[in-house]
Amino acid sequence: MNGNAKKNVSLVGIPLGYGAGQTGSELGVEAMRASRIRGKLLYEHIVELGCELTDLGNIEITKPTAAPETGSRTRYLAEMKATFEVAVPAIRSILDGGSMPVILGGDHSIAIGTFSGVASHFKEQGQDAGLIWFDAHADITTPETSPSGNIHGMPLSILLGEGPADLVNLAGFAPKLKPQFLAHVGGRDLDAGERRRVEELGLRDNFFTMSDIDKRGMMACVEDAIAIASRASGGYAVTFDIDMIDPRFAPGSGTLVRGGATYREAHLALEIIAEHGGMRSFEIVEVNPLLDQSNITVELACELILSALGKTIL
Repeated sequence: MNGNAKKNVSLVGIPLGYGAGQTGSELGVEAMRASRIRGKLLYEHIVELGCELTDLGNIEITKPTAAPETGSRTRYLAEMKATFEVAVPAIRSILDGGSMPVILGGDHSIAIGTFSGVASHFKEQGQDAGLIWFDAHADITTPETSPSGNIHGMPLSILLGEGPADLVNLAGFAPKLKPQFLAHVGGRDLDAGERRRVEELGLRDNFFTMSDIDKRGMMACVEDAIAIASRASGGYAVTFDIDMIDPRFAPGSGTLVRGGATYREAHLALEIIAEHGGMRSFEIVEVNPLLDQSNITVELACELILSALGKTIL
């Protein structure tokens, strides 16, 4: 870790997987906690970085008791709302206490609850929060444009203020995120509706696709993303979908798309973020042990957490 100041880190799990079409991401939380890298558990590595660490366990999940209605445009909405009504104050409380949340997911729908908690904390301080979103997908569909009704494809729209009112209005205000404070990195699988949405919101310059990364390099794109998210007065959160990485390096996810970031590019992105400072919350999502090969995705997820917290090669 760079510098002498200790980070106060609170580890928290949100094992919610029903926002996705593929089951298994709910198992990623405990898989990351239990995985050993060079013989040591994740929390041991975090402590070795010089962090003051508290593991708060897992947020209580309201689980579905029945399948959603056929053709539902917002699958498991009630259960998700109930879960996030627990998650929002939990994340806000961590920040209120001066600690940084490190959140283990779960599918990417959890970002609705986690960033709502972050935004709520900073709103109380009279500040805005920025967001850097690493993902192969835009996650900016709405109930009207989603081909599946799976809410893990909608979180960015919801945080920007469009979608089911029960989720848009969590914590009593909307939107949680102003478009000018959003940066999206790694996109390579956007449908026509998402491309239109990006253009309508004037967000093209906030999206750093894999094509942009190919042309300019990961370092330049991430530095621009940091500059955008850092415009927010309160700093920024980082949410990292493991499918941003190419399936060669991270096969254990439910929505794989070829042509993603390499192992080293992913680490570089988070090393740059750690060097710059300003990150207030970090989460990693869509790690699916049921689809993994020899645990390499779970281990990579743990390694990425350490890079985000300041681990360097030397």
